[in-house]
Amino acid sequence: MNKHEFNLSKARWIHIIPIVFITYSLAYVDRTNFGFAVAGGMAEDLNITSSMSSLLGSIFFLGYFCFQIPGAHYAEKNSAKKLIFWGLILWGLFSSLTGLVSNVELLLVIRFLLGVVESVVLPGLLVLLGHWFTKKERSKANTLLMLANPITILWMSILSGYLIQTLGWREMFFIEGFPSIIWAIVWWMLIKDKPEEAKWLKQEEKISIQLVLEREQAEIKPVPNYWAAFKSRNVLLLAPQYFLWNIGIAGFIMWLPTIIKDLSKSGIGETGLLSSVPYMLAIILMLIISYISDKFQVRKLLVWPCLVIGAITLYFSYALGDTNFLASFVMLTISGGIMFAPIGTFMAIFPEILPRNVSGAAIALVNSMGALGSFAGTYIVGYLNGITGNPGASFLLMAGALIVAAILTMFVKVNSNVRKVEQNETLTGENNI
Repeated sequence: MNKHEFNLSKARWIHIIPIVFITYSLAYVDRTNFGFAVAGGMAEDLNITSSMSSLLGSIFFLGYFCFQIPGAHYAEKNSAKKLIFWGLILWGLFSSLTGLVSNVELLLVIRFLLGVVESVVLPGLLVLLGHWFTKKERSKANTLLMLANPITILWMSILSGYLIQTLGWREMFFIEGFPSIIWAIVWWMLIKDKPEEAKWLKQEEKISIQLVLEREQAEIKPVPNYWAAFKSRNVLLLAPQYFLWNIGIAGFIMWLPTIIKDLSKSGIGETGLLSSVPYMLAIILMLIISYISDKFQVRKLLVWPCLVIGAITLYFSYALGDTNFLASFVMLTISGGIMFAPIGTFMAIFPEILPRNVSGAAIALVNSMGALGSFAGTYIVGYLNGITGNPGASFLLMAGALIVAAILTMFVKVNSNVRKVEQNETLTGENNI
């Protein structure tokens, strides 16, 4: 082990991870509770048709597409702390305002603006983590951040179903949106952009983090600018890969409550409980995958098999749906859990194939394509459900998208230069203790 790696502060995990986790969790509430509102009376109250419901669900992701790269650029060159502070305030306001709308046109505008504001969040948080955690920690750090996805959906599924059932969908939006504004103050007080700004770190710990990160950057082939990064082989593969992956994820998240309600004939409260189960499995699998990823330094070999399994189980869930709800639900649970499992590992690929000056923007570009995939998945799945009267066609679409995403992942080339450096150091014992 390198002596500086040995001196890395464990306090970073306590001071940074819980803050970024809660921040991303609050952001994720706003993109998922809409599906519960639609299933819980919003569609009837605002006279929303099935096609308009699909547009409302998907237009968030169109807004989410807009400012990914500018957000990542600002976070890297200026401050992720400032960027996300204002994002917290604005998305809390827009989310709460959703509960006050009285017509579809205003709802469309709010959903789009909500997506615009939240588009800076994930790139900003990933840039922030890149300043604090090293290659051997990156999959774990990213996964602990991305765990906000299934954990938020888990508790939000239960809470949203309960709030709609007891208070109504309007009250749900207000109650679930307002905490983001309060949290902005906590974020500003506790988070630091870089280790050198942290008073709770010893000076030698700050130096160790900086030296390890600089060493990692020296091992990566330089890339002069964003354009060079965007047209590189790996980014050209990962952008459509994430587009297709998010067709499956977004379609699953947005329409899971409606699908379960239709298949099980349950009320909205029971639907919320059932909808939380796939995300319980996702939490366990994400932790397992991240541990294996960092321990053995494998990334893509943990991504594409998960997508294949997700596609297969999604198909069988569809095939069993009309004859055996329990078996169909088990397959649906496995599919949802395994689709989320490698997201943190996937995001750890970028800082290892691209230097810091462009990796944040590359993540933003790929995440932008993921946003378009989410737009397509949410809209098309809802549209297919509406015109066919059942989820069969949409299940096949999502499964097919996951299979193609898995194939694209297989062609990604990892950075072989990093491995050579590490192997040489192991053989010579250089810088070891």
